[in-house]
Parts: sequence; structure tokens; C-alpha cells
Amino acid sequence: MRILLFSGKGGVGKTSVAAATGLRLAQLGYKTLVMSVDPAHSLGDSFDLEATLFHGATADPVQVQPNLWIFEINIQREVKRHWNEIASYITAVMRTTGLSGVEAEELAIFPGMEELSAMMYVNQYRREKQYDVMLLDCAPTAESLRFVSLPTTLDWYMKHLFNFERKVIKAIRPVFNRMSPVEAPPDAYFDNIAGLFTKIQGIDAVLQDPETTSVRLVTNAEKMVVRETQRAFVYFSLYGLTVDRVIVNRLLPDEINDPFFTGSRDSQRRILGEIEAYFSPVPVSTVPLLNHEVVGMKGLLEFSARLYPGDSDPSAITSTRRPYSFSKVDDHHEVHLHMPFAQKGEIGLFKKGDELVVEIGTLRRHVGLPSSMSALTPVKAKLTDGVLVVEMRTTA
Repeated sequence: MRILLFSGKGGVGKTSVAAATGLRLAQLGYKTLVMSVDPAHSLGDSFDLEATLFHGATADPVQVQPNLWIFEINIQREVKRHWNEIASYITAVMRTTGLSGVEAEELAIFPGMEELSAMMYVNQYRREKQYDVMLLDCAPTAESLRFVSLPTTLDWYMKHLFNFERKVIKAIRPVFNRMSPVEAPPDAYFDNIAGLFTKIQGIDAVLQDPETTSVRLVTNAEKMVVRETQRAFVYFSLYGLTVDRVIVNRLLPDEINDPFFTGSRDSQRRILGEIEAYFSPVPVSTVPLLNHEVVGMKGLLEFSARLYPGDSDPSAITSTRRPYSFSKVDDHHEVHLHMPFAQKGEIGLFKKGDELVVEIGTLRRHVGLPSSMSALTPVKAKLTDGVLVVEMRTTA
């Protein structure tokens, strides 16, 4: 099975890319599911399905073409299916503050529920081998990063706090309920949490396995958009996921010769060059701006043909190794860069804003640093077996 995550800044066209990719995979004979994890769902709109026919149907996978299903996570239904005890308790607490029933129910849906629900389905469908490929149309970048960080966060909570918290609440519940205006969470509340954790167990290893999961970053050739794409690349790498392709959408096509677009074309070409240099050796795909909206089967088929020319297979594994990774060793941090074609020689290191710039001969690599390392200084580097290890330290 293959799992592909499509992420990017809001408005770059990642839903169209995910939908077109799903359509191509279905045509190639793969049993494919496209799942929307974005609260502002537009997957059904992308396929231009009739609202009256489609309304409510996406709370479960619905077939839209041979071999192709789409699924939009409906958090209201997911609360009833998986979060009932948790949501009921939070709603009861909210009502004690004077909120109405509807307001309390809305506030009981806290950040992370949608992403965690999606992970449960990914794990379920993977275990049951229901699909050959699952495509996740993720929310804008920040929410996507929360999505991939949830398994690690929940795993830590379950290992270090959950049992202790449950025992403490059980011991003090009789006294607490007599003295507090709000009752302590019941055992069913903790049972619900434990059940949810069981349903996502192992998903972190699946997401970090490049033979199974790849991230595709969708961007536009615009400075502000590219900066967010770079930050996403850093943090997906930090959480152990492999970005195996960057897709630059809406490039001005060559046939547009109007002088009005000269400045925009020059800017796009310059930024495209920066994108290719920054993300190297990750391949970069480009898609031209079309003269119509990418909606419905006809529009998606044309878009798919531009995105995947010839008989290319979107599910193919193009990279199994992250270009770089981060670690902490004793009293310092390290950046590990995969540079298989570099030769030993003079290594140049310097910081540029929140980036580490590495030079080996004629090769130059820009590495975005996570915020926890952005204040550190590169002090030395060593190239061994195609991997450059850069030591980062705090300097006075």
C-alpha cells in the first residue's frame, strides 16, 4: 500500500492536485481513496458533484469513478462514532459556565479531533487492505504539521501521564464530586481515550516509512508561498516523513506573450530556479496555469495529463531517504545531509537567517532550521559515506 500526503499553503491548488492524482491512479487500475482532512472540504466540489446527491454522503467513502473513492471527514459524525464519552464530558463542563447546549457542543470539538479521526481511518484501511493507494488532501501547512505530530504527542501522553492521571482521578473522584461544581471525568472517559489510542497505534511508524508514505508539497512560484513550503519541508523532515516531490502549480504558460505578464513571468522563472536549488535532490514538477477552472472530470483529466505526462505512475517511489535530518547528541545538535555526489574538500558553512548554507566545491545546499536550532551556529562538519554531518552549538 502507498500513502501520499498533499500539503501546502491554502489556495495553492493542493485539492486539485490530490483529486487529479487520484483520478490518474484509478485509471492505472489502483483501488484508490482520496481523503480530505481539511475542515474546509472542497474535494466534492473539485469533482463537481451534485450537491443534492452528494450532501452528507462523504461522511463515508463514496465511489465517484471506477477504482476511485473520496471521503471527507465529517467531525460531527466522528464525534458520535469515536469521541462520544469525551465530547459528552467536555460538553457537560462547558454547560456549567453558562453556555447553551449548542455552544457547549461546538466547543467540545477541540483541535486535533479531525486529524486524529483521519489517522484512525488510515490505520483501519491499511490493516484491512481495502485500498492500494490512499491520498490525503491535508489542511493548510500548520494543520498538516499538527496532523503528523499527533501520534508522537499522544504516545508520550499515554506512556507518561494517562495511567497516573486515571489513578489519581479515581482516588479523588468521591471527594472531588462533592466539593466541585463540575464532576471529575468518569471511567468511560478514560476508556474512550484508551480505545482511540489503540486505533492509531503503529501509524507513526507507517508515516515514517518511505516505502509506504511520501509527502508531496504543492506550491506556487511566489515568494511568500515558497517560504511556507520551505518551512513545511523542514518540519516534515523533523518529524521523520519523506518529501519525495515538490509540485509548482499555476506557472504562466509559454504561449502567453502579452507584455503585461513579462514581470510575472520573470519573477516565476527566478523563483522556480530557487525552488529547484533549495529542494534538490527532491524532484520538482511544474503545472501550467490553465485557461479554465480545474473542476469536474474533464478539468481534472486535463490537469492530470499536464501533471503526469505520458504513462507516469504517481504512486511510484522516487525517494526513500530524506535529504536531511536533525538530532541532538550530548551537548550539541547535528544536521545530517545526504550528499552522495559530493567529494571531500573544503567545506563552507554559514547561517543566513534561519537557514544553514553548506558549500562543498561547486555544490551548495540550503537547509531550513527548526526554531529550536535557529539560534545555533555551525562549528564544524564531516563528510563520511555520502553523508555530511554538521555540528551546531550555542556560541557566546
